[in-house]
Amino acid sequence: MSFSKRTKRTLEALTLLRPNVKKTYKTIRKIGNVASYIHIAPLTYTVWDKEILNAGHNIPIRIFEPLDEYTQTLLLFFHGGGWVTGNIDSYSQTCANMAKMTKSIVVSVDYRLAPEHKFPLGLMDCYTVAKDFLTNGFMEIEPKNITLIGDSAGGNIAAALSLMARDNGDFLPGKQILIYPATYNDHSAASPFQSVHENGEGFLLTAKRVTDYTELYCSSKADFMNPYFAPLLAEDFSNQPQTLVISAQYDLLRDEGEEYGRRLAYAGNKVSIYRVSDALHGFISLSPKISQVKDTYDAINRFLHWSK
Repeated sequence: MSFSKRTKRTLEALTLLRPNVKKTYKTIRKIGNVASYIHIAPLTYTVWDKEILNAGHNIPIRIFEPLDEYTQTLLLFFHGGGWVTGNIDSYSQTCANMAKMTKSIVVSVDYRLAPEHKFPLGLMDCYTVAKDFLTNGFMEIEPKNITLIGDSAGGNIAAALSLMARDNGDFLPGKQILIYPATYNDHSAASPFQSVHENGEGFLLTAKRVTDYTELYCSSKADFMNPYFAPLLAEDFSNQPQTLVISAQYDLLRDEGEEYGRRLAYAGNKVSIYRVSDALHGFISLSPKISQVKDTYDAINRFLHWSK
């Protein structure tokens, strides 16, 4: 099913109104922070903040715990925003919804952002938090019940973190959920993925914007070939967590995310790929009452609570 002509024209108009990322990322951050204060009161969850130390830097985290629920699962969440925008405030409502819909504790990580803090600093913040939770424990939750989850740039971080954890031999999460993750290093006209050519213009997130975000994130040209920067470039996809890849039909990142899932499966890992019809990049931050979001949480719950 495709969008109506009216909807498509509206999306194209909104896309044109979106500002140039490199020139206005600080303004985008401020707008996101203001919007984060417009949210529903925490009636279904408790929330508290703490910090984890990483080489002299305190990493803020925000913990969402469902009320009146005995939970044995924890989702360690890395937010999207192209590694440049977004934070635990702008994603608070998303995480609150996630805690409610999955009946899980959700821990949101406020990793450092580019371009002030380029690759791999944000990734290493997330790695430090993951190592702390998976090796020291949290509220008697077993490490096998701690799942890495991230959307977009956060999905990229989750995938890269799992590869790094395997390579370092420090720990390995039991599961990971990659929501429309960025996994490749080229979103130009030379991209090998059809979704970049089909959805790279007119759908809010454009190929140009992804390219701008990527260039702001990298610290050198060598980063572009680093599998922790672009996980699809890894030479070894073995010994990875059980994985759920969620993609969106009208997202330019659709095909590279699904291809990452296939590479993991070919290497012998347990993988599920769930493509959400009539969905745009970023849809997980919408209300759970929307059918695409509700269906996605149904898929996440099957993966968390029923898959082995």
